[in-house]
Amino acid sequence: MEKLYGYVGKIARINLTSGEVSIVPTSNYVPKYLGGRGVCNKIFWDEVGPGVKAFDPENKIIFMTGPTTGTGIPTGGRTVIAGISPQCYPEQYTWSGIGGWFGAELKYAGYDGLIIEGKASDRSYIWINDDEISILPADEIWGLYTYETQLKLEEIHGKDVKSLVIGPAGENLLRMAVVASANETAAGKGGFGAVFGSKNLKAITVRGTGTVQPADVDAVLRLRHKMGKPLYYTNPVKIAQAFEGPGMNFPVEEGVKEIRTCCSHGCNQHCPRLFLDVKSATQKSGRTNQVSKCVGPFAIEWVNDCSWVPAQTFATEQNNNPACLMMSGAVVPPDLTDPAVPELFDVHPGDTYNLWEPDYDRGMVINELCSQYGLNKWDIIVWLMPWLAMGKKEGVLDDLDLGMEIDPSSEEFMKHLLEMIVYRKGYYGNLFAEGMARAIRELGKEKYGDTIYQGRFSKRLNGQRLDIPISFEAAWGYSAHWNGRGYQGSIDITAWLPILLELMSSSRDPQPNTHHHDTIEYMREARKDLYHGLAVPKSAIMNEIKAELKEAVTSCDWQLPDVYWPSAEAELFEAATGVKMSEEEMITAAERLKNLFRAILIRNYGRTREMEVNEVLPLHSYPDADGNVLDQKGFDVLVNNYYKLRGWDIKTGWPTRETYEKLGLKDVADELEAIGKLPD
Repeated sequence: MEKLYGYVGKIARINLTSGEVSIVPTSNYVPKYLGGRGVCNKIFWDEVGPGVKAFDPENKIIFMTGPTTGTGIPTGGRTVIAGISPQCYPEQYTWSGIGGWFGAELKYAGYDGLIIEGKASDRSYIWINDDEISILPADEIWGLYTYETQLKLEEIHGKDVKSLVIGPAGENLLRMAVVASANETAAGKGGFGAVFGSKNLKAITVRGTGTVQPADVDAVLRLRHKMGKPLYYTNPVKIAQAFEGPGMNFPVEEGVKEIRTCCSHGCNQHCPRLFLDVKSATQKSGRTNQVSKCVGPFAIEWVNDCSWVPAQTFATEQNNNPACLMMSGAVVPPDLTDPAVPELFDVHPGDTYNLWEPDYDRGMVINELCSQYGLNKWDIIVWLMPWLAMGKKEGVLDDLDLGMEIDPSSEEFMKHLLEMIVYRKGYYGNLFAEGMARAIRELGKEKYGDTIYQGRFSKRLNGQRLDIPISFEAAWGYSAHWNGRGYQGSIDITAWLPILLELMSSSRDPQPNTHHHDTIEYMREARKDLYHGLAVPKSAIMNEIKAELKEAVTSCDWQLPDVYWPSAEAELFEAATGVKMSEEEMITAAERLKNLFRAILIRNYGRTREMEVNEVLPLHSYPDADGNVLDQKGFDVLVNNYYKLRGWDIKTGWPTRETYEKLGLKDVADELEAIGKLPD
């Protein structure tokens, strides 16, 4: 490629052991692997073989932007971190997405990505100042919270720098530690903060003075006007006399000052919410500002799970909103002339759990501490805290001595517990630092994971009790999310069945980037035959394809897919790179990325059909909010159809040689055949 529009042409390889820095041409990987997660997959396949553990120096932190990053293309600011995840159970290759401004700044410095390998001998951070890359001592910033680390780096290098950092959780190798940037922007899934810590790497700070040139500026402007009904206006500060969140509305003293903001460079959505002047546990003033999405409000209250309406997942041409956007409060009012409105806005109330009553200050303190320590809120708020609440009510935790009475509704207890975990104090601090999946197994899963909570009641079934285990584990060491039970569990079976396939073939909770979306016609067709028809597996595959493209091109994890604008990803890619690809060619590229990811799981971790099916069965054997449980015989047929549509062998779950070769992955097929990992 004579000119890499959208890309800047270089990937920096940084060896922390030797201090050596070298340059890899981006053209080694694109356009075949698109960018972002696609390039991460290729680098990992080429460079990291079986047997490497998450905290081994041989594990790599692969950070990749996409061709849209830094171009002004709408929502094109997200970037990807990939490598062997300590959070996954068992450990395996996975990824995490992050917004913010770091990715764009890295490209302004002249780099599309970073490959970080080895381990520094002392506490260090990476300083990138355009074409100069240094590994510097981190003594001044080690031990600091995430916000304070970034402020200190700005003090050292100037206000114009952007940083990726870890907090004390990452330093102490907590398996659910995040990599953070700005306020509340984080690579939340995967535990990559602990991988940073295992390499003695506290931060990466960058200043870039260059530019990123998209191929077609006019197309960029057209896309900005077309995507997502752009909210160009400045959102005024809103003084609310109640806290409003998913399924929540209760009085708050003096009101809540709130404004909408965006989470990444180029974004025109303004979907997260910035809460101003709230209680702080880490600031001298006792006050701070926080950005929050869907997880944060559950630290405030969890009497009921949040409600769901089909319009959050399914669309018509008249009511076609980006997946999940309705929950942010940024969505436009519905078009009531749409005849599908009764179906689209049929409210599915969230189950009653009665885990903890509203306490705005407590919730904000927990959210802030998770962010400052560098903790994954999903593990804390939607797994650890519910487990404590349910386990206490069922008498399961009576033998646990956590130094205070177990009470997740108490601010003081949660501050005490989080400090104990983050700094690995005592047996239980070390236990929970390993993450919920491992902690529950250490304690004894039969008692501490599978005990039934008797306090879940379905509003859709007139208060009927619905059994649920006290552990919300879904699969691969991650908590339930859009799985029809547990957190955000009120969705319909036509939604959670394809999500189950997506979870099954992944290595982590896929919904924070997949955000399953389809048409109302799909929902109607799926209802005719959930398990034997092709509607469900086709829907899962479509969303997996779109998710691959979102994290390769890269774009907002909420904005797409737009099921009535199927060429959107191709248009974004062409505007950035000048490479014209049809919708079909983009689908082929996404299939290439998915099958390469599949090959990594097979070669490095022995992934099989039996392994992944058995991984997702336990949680889904319990009823959803409508009383539905997974039909295991029907699910076998569903998996067969999903594998067949993907070109995978139905016995092993392995892609066939024909599948690999039609995607340009003959070398992958050859390697897998040599180790007996191709189907007969």
